[in-house]
Amino acid sequence: MVEAGAWWTVLAAPALLVALAGLAVAGHAALEAREAGRPVTAAALTRPFLGVPRALGAQPRRLPAPDVLLWRAGVVTVPVAAVLSTLVIPFGGVTVADLSVGVVWFNAMEVLTWAGLWLAGWGPNSAFSLVGGYRFLAQGLAYELPMMFALISAATGAQSLRVGDIAAAQHGLWYAVWMPVAFVVYLAGVLAFAFLGPFAYPAGRDLAGGVLSEISGVDRLLLQAGRWLWLAAGAAMAVPLFLGGGAGPGLPAWVWSLVKTLLVMAALVVAVRRLPVVRADRYVEFSWVVLVPLTIAQVLVPALVDLNR
Repeated sequence: MVEAGAWWTVLAAPALLVALAGLAVAGHAALEAREAGRPVTAAALTRPFLGVPRALGAQPRRLPAPDVLLWRAGVVTVPVAAVLSTLVIPFGGVTVADLSVGVVWFNAMEVLTWAGLWLAGWGPNSAFSLVGGYRFLAQGLAYELPMMFALISAATGAQSLRVGDIAAAQHGLWYAVWMPVAFVVYLAGVLAFAFLGPFAYPAGRDLAGGVLSEISGVDRLLLQAGRWLWLAAGAAMAVPLFLGGGAGPGLPAWVWSLVKTLLVMAALVVAVRRLPVVRADRYVEFSWVVLVPLTIAQVLVPALVDLNR
């Protein structure tokens, strides 16, 4: 049973998301240190956070003719959309806003990131950032449709768009077990809308950072934070969609939700470090030729099960 949260959950949900994103950044730093042959110490784990005070005090980069309003709006949109996406994610038996269309809300916040990244690339009036924005749009055309079918698969299995209902419908068998294609495609989508790991093409080194190339100071901090907030939000959403929510033996529901979220997040962080960057044009071809047919077939599985009940 998922209950709508009290007033304190409005503050607790973003705080938890920030904490999870911080753990993801620390885990990424640990893997980076190991791959470089350095010891994984407290200093190595906190290294990414040492630049935060410098970023807060840095002056924004000045460009000849930027559209400052659109630029700043795009930068702010990415972390704000990540935080808003958590409003419908049940943690244990409580959710901030138990919307009847929770899956649609989450997907809408993720699509809002498209607009944010595009504006962040367009606003500086710079070639590298603009190409980075176009790359994200191309990447979005590749991952969005398969991911939507993955979300529809979970919703069809539960015959509901309410996230709590989807978690409760998995009392006998997790959707990750009998909807593996949807689960894997969803996790790939999380990396894609966070533009991390194999989907970091919009921020590629060949473009001097792409959408990040002209951003400095607080703006850069917000955009980078938004990427990791989305990774944490995507990991948290995977739990009620495919891993049974807070269901589990012996422990409170919130503990199981936390453990499952951390495990999914750890897998995503490893993927960020280990998988190579995929060019958007190649992923578009793979998506339309392979992933779209597979995810459509995956949607048919719960649909046929529901028809035969």
